[in-house]
Amino acid sequence: MQLLKYIQAQGFGSRKQCQWLIDNDCIEINGEIRNRAKDDINPAEVSSLVVDGEAVVAVPMPYFYILLNKPADYETSHKPQHYPSVFSLFPDHMRNIEMQAVGRLDADTTGVLLITNDGQFNHRVTSPKHKVAKLYHVTLKHAAEQSLCDTLKNGVLLHDDNETVRATEAVLENPHTLLMTITEGKYHQVKRMVAAAGNRVEHLHRDRFGDWDTQNLAAGEWKFIDIS
Repeated sequence: MQLLKYIQAQGFGSRKQCQWLIDNDCIEINGEIRNRAKDDINPAEVSSLVVDGEAVVAVPMPYFYILLNKPADYETSHKPQHYPSVFSLFPDHMRNIEMQAVGRLDADTTGVLLITNDGQFNHRVTSPKHKVAKLYHVTLKHAAEQSLCDTLKNGVLLHDDNETVRATEAVLENPHTLLMTITEGKYHQVKRMVAAAGNRVEHLHRDRFGDWDTQNLAAGEWKFIDIS
C-alpha cells in the first residue's frame, strides 16, 4: 500500500492534505521519517505512527474491529440528536474513517459495543439466522420471581409485533437483577420483552456479545480486537 494511500486511509484528510504532510516530513512510521508518497507500506508492520509531531493510533488495515465499553448517555449514531455520539470517543482522525456499530445500544444502555468497517462481519453477527448470543444484565423496577424468567423463556408477544420472541436464558441473581440472553436484535427488545412480561427495566448493561465481553475496560474505554 503506498504511503499516500495509507495516510489517507488513516483519516488524515484529502489526498492534497496528506501529500502536504508527507512532503513536509510530518509522517514518522516506526521511528523513521517517511517523505516519499509512493513508498510501499505494510499496515501490519506499523507499530508506531507519528503525524505532525503527535503520536496517534495506527488503525489496522484493511479491516478493523473495535470493542467499546459503551458509557451511558451516548448515542449509537453518526448523527446523534440528544447525546454525544459513541464515535466521538475515538481520536479525531478516526472519526474521518467510515465505520459502523454492530447493532445498536440505546443512549442509556451500557456495555459491550462492537464497531467495524467490515460490512460482512457486521451482517454475519447481527443476522438472526446466525443466533449470536447477547447477554444482558437487567436491573428491574419491581421485585421479580421465577415466573418472570419462565415467561421470558416461554415467549412474549411484543406490542405492535406479530411475532413471539423468547429469551434463550433468563436467570434471577436477586429479585431486582435479571441475567437475560437473547439471539435477536429487535428495537428495544430487552426492554419490550420485560415490559410484556409485566415488569420494567430500570437499567440495562450488555455483558457479552458473542465471544466478546468488556475485558475489564472502563466505561468509555476501547481497544482493537482480533476476531480470528
